[in-house]
Amino acid sequence: MFVTHLSLADFRSWPLAELEFSSGATTLTGRNGQGKTNLIEAIEYLATLGSHRVATDAPLIRFGAPRAIVRARVQAGADDPRSLALEIEIIAGRANKASLNRGPLKRPRDLLGALRVVLFSPEDLTLIKGDPSARRRFMDDLVTQRWPRLAGVRSDYERVLRQRSTLLKSLSGRRGAVDAAAATTLDVWDESLATLGAELVHARLRTVTDLAEPVADAYSAIAPTNNDARVAYRSSALDLDPGPEGSTEPTGTLPGPVGAWEESTPDEIAARLAERMAQRRGEEIARGVSLVGPHRDDLVLTLGPLPAKGYASHGESWSFALALRLGAYGLLRGDGVEPVLILDDVFAELDEVRRARLAERIAGAEQVLITAAVASDVPEALAGRRYRIGDGEVTGDE
Repeated sequence: MFVTHLSLADFRSWPLAELEFSSGATTLTGRNGQGKTNLIEAIEYLATLGSHRVATDAPLIRFGAPRAIVRARVQAGADDPRSLALEIEIIAGRANKASLNRGPLKRPRDLLGALRVVLFSPEDLTLIKGDPSARRRFMDDLVTQRWPRLAGVRSDYERVLRQRSTLLKSLSGRRGAVDAAAATTLDVWDESLATLGAELVHARLRTVTDLAEPVADAYSAIAPTNNDARVAYRSSALDLDPGPEGSTEPTGTLPGPVGAWEESTPDEIAARLAERMAQRRGEEIARGVSLVGPHRDDLVLTLGPLPAKGYASHGESWSFALALRLGAYGLLRGDGVEPVLILDDVFAELDEVRRARLAERIAGAEQVLITAAVASDVPEALAGRRYRIGDGEVTGDE
């Protein structure tokens, strides 16, 4: 699939914007602060209902405007002229609205799956250097792209987690045993959290297993040296622990119980999560926080025998983050989906060898959207349609 048209109204810095795209590579060039990333962020939002730059929707609406509108037309493939019209209205202080082929949808998340996007940006360095929340989001965003229905499971899990954590916090100051009413309410939340959490963990395990080879292959293709990159899943609730974060032991594979859990059903995982919650209930009440569930898990990244976090150089960290995104891209293609690949200000951070290797790696992508401050940073192998962005205008340079 690829985007053929993008239309914006009051999105970020753009009062109005209209762009035509085609398959192959398209480069948006211009000085920093001219709105290049805002354009590709709009495409990302249509695909994921989220932004890699902000956690809430409010900054996406142009200052002073009551709403922002993002529209796009998506063609099924180069040899398939069928197309879809996607639209989302981001409304300040109210629920957003979405439509597909001009028909209103019941919920914005019903738009998920109509467009798949894999976006790499400088912010992705947090996948390597940051805390586990960034890596959990990476896993869950990929899970949702593979199985859009899990967006609802993810939303419900986060809601139940908030409510359960609020109850635990209210109980944390009490002395003695918890009263029967509070214990019964906590039992209800435990069951819901275990059921929903098990679906997420099950999908994450499948995804991390499927992702391992594409990531290793992508890193090896990009990096000329020290190119043994591995991913693994850490979950104390399931006894999955590839090793401590600072370990110098090889940690790229999931030993022992992992194989069993990879083949387990969501019901079996839910039973284990419920068991762990029961075992740690006293500790959770004392601390006033939920200590068991996918919100406590992590994606463990290793480079050779060492954990990437704290040991990888800046260049290695950048290459590993890029390999994660390229691995996700390869995984979706393996699922039979042709996602749009977006590279936001990537080439300026890569040396000449890595630029050439990346260009060779993505040459066969159906659509690649690239932003760059300087056109010469983009390898000739990716020459295609070009736009210049500046002073609030989009100028074609074909």
